[in-house]
Amino acid sequence: MSQRLFSALKHVLLLGVALGIIAACTLPRGAPLQREMTKQKQGEPAEFAVYQVTKNLLPQIDRWPSDPTADRHWLRHGGATSVAITPGDMVNLTIWDSEVNSLLTTTDQKSTKLENIIVSRNGTIFMPYLEKIHIAGLSADTARQKIQNQMEQIIPSAQVQLSVVPGSRHSVDLVGGVASPGSYPLNDPDGHVTVLGLISQGGGVSDGMDNPQVSLTRGSKVYQIALKQIYEDPTLDTVVQGRDKVIVASDDRYFRSLGASSTEAIIPFNRETISALDAMSMIGGLQDSRADPKGILILREYPPSAVKSGGPNHQRVIFTVDLTQTDGLFSAGKFMIHPEDTVMVTESPVVLAETVIGLFTSTVRGANTAF
Repeated sequence: MSQRLFSALKHVLLLGVALGIIAACTLPRGAPLQREMTKQKQGEPAEFAVYQVTKNLLPQIDRWPSDPTADRHWLRHGGATSVAITPGDMVNLTIWDSEVNSLLTTTDQKSTKLENIIVSRNGTIFMPYLEKIHIAGLSADTARQKIQNQMEQIIPSAQVQLSVVPGSRHSVDLVGGVASPGSYPLNDPDGHVTVLGLISQGGGVSDGMDNPQVSLTRGSKVYQIALKQIYEDPTLDTVVQGRDKVIVASDDRYFRSLGASSTEAIIPFNRETISALDAMSMIGGLQDSRADPKGILILREYPPSAVKSGGPNHQRVIFTVDLTQTDGLFSAGKFMIHPEDTVMVTESPVVLAETVIGLFTSTVRGANTAF
């Protein structure tokens, strides 16, 4: 056998060995190929649906059930809250009397103070000579006039001054997310303390928050909104009420970044809405040496109700984005990422081909050395 023929047979044999090794095992890679992710099993029910993000698909997606976190409720500004006296408030009275033989004052003292009078559960306070007077539900001025009218029946010249220190029912708990959390009394005389005003009293929002969210608990209901939206729309700066609880916290929504992207991580939402194009920027773009710009995949799982109500064909959905096409780029800018989506940047087939060629070349070199 000639040397040339032997060399040719050797290379064919080595190529077969290399291809056999590749076929028998999976080469180590940092990301899948697009065809691997979107391939369905033959003869079995579909495990997921695949949609390419284009301008024709966007109107269809808009009719599907939206991100459930986008349906959060909030209260509009509304009017001032009632400043009526409630049980638990503290009342301070100063009673002036110019009579010489006053029942309440002495010759050298023209006024007397009755301080720290707690409004009882049934809405009354106790006063000397008048006993119990019901003042709950009245404004401070109306309560003062009522007390004075009754006082005048026994002391015609009496003049009454009244001030109210709000109790727990007239305070709001600023629970967290600010410099000075705590319980803040609603002592604005007009009953006009708003969410932004309350946050300001608490020293402002803590540093380092991603897209701060405001939660307001009133009774058994919880309302939530992005702080930025309140800044931008004054009608959303709602007036707080006694016993409200307000919390400022970072947006807890996130999406995942995997594959041949510059960043593989949990990415928090730093704004209310994030498009697929925004997501590409947030993850640092694609790895130039590995990524397939035609194979950006967005994996999402819808609830069963979405499929039944005219949504996607399957609960599990893979959206594909082609960044090499103008339509793909523009459409990616209008395709919204949902919380807990997975953005998978697939690997280019060229990378696999280069790996195979490199493996074959290494095998040939090793064989030549052995022979």
